[in-house]
Amino acid sequence: MIGRNGGRRFGWGLAALGMLLVSTDSLWVRVSGADALTIAFIVSVLSLLLYGAMALRQAPASWASLRADTWPLLAVGVLGAISQLAFISAITHTEVPNVVAIVASTPVLGAAFAWVGLRERTSPRVAVGIALTVVGIGMVVSTSIGSPNLLGDFLALVAVICFAASTVIWRRHRDMNRLMGLALAALLVIVPTAFVADPGALGAPAWLAILAMGLVCNPLGRLSYSTAPKYAPASEVALFAPVETVAGIVWAAVFLSEYPAPVTVAGAVVVIFGMLYATVLDRKGAAAFGSD
Repeated sequence: MIGRNGGRRFGWGLAALGMLLVSTDSLWVRVSGADALTIAFIVSVLSLLLYGAMALRQAPASWASLRADTWPLLAVGVLGAISQLAFISAITHTEVPNVVAIVASTPVLGAAFAWVGLRERTSPRVAVGIALTVVGIGMVVSTSIGSPNLLGDFLALVAVICFAASTVIWRRHRDMNRLMGLALAALLVIVPTAFVADPGALGAPAWLAILAMGLVCNPLGRLSYSTAPKYAPASEVALFAPVETVAGIVWAAVFLSEYPAPVTVAGAVVVIFGMLYATVLDRKGAAAFGSD
């Protein structure tokens, strides 16, 4: 059995792992070269198959959660579907640094939503950590954003808002079945995109990239991140969202030849320190918060 502080750290680990896996989405989307709706359709079909198979292995608990938490599951399903569609579309309408820069607003939104919806207090230490991550992200993207595409940036903002809001719902309903919520989100993406997606037009490289995204990185990343609020406050879980920002820029540099400037590297260091300061370097641990 995981102890109180151990459980909190386990939640941090899940959040960090989830965002690291999700950070590869922008890379896979760009490498595939496919249109956003086709990617969203295929990824969601693969995710639904994966989540569905896992849910069937615990069918009694899955159906019990569906009956007991119908409305919260529907809410996270809708938010997850909008977030998925908006994020993938944003990647195809603007530069990767633009999208991952906007992801940096997740800690602020997560803390705000947690305060409004859950009345979770944000300690001074976490507030400092959030401030440091935002400053660090500002440094990371300062030389990369340039002139962003308005539509792409707007879609990225919609994705982040839905992502942060769903984290709060997962936190409020800690025992709600994660697999059912994620499967519902995938289904809600499949329904509208099935009429416009064109998988037959994709070549082998595109399929390999989408399979890597849809079978491994995206579903496992979302499952890890959505499970994290079961163990740690939503404001702390949201603090790990900038992992996607830093990692996304690294992937762009390594695989897309978009090399970071020295200020970008310095910003990444600030982001990492901000997360460590608010989490694992906090010796007081859970005692600093009113909700656990």
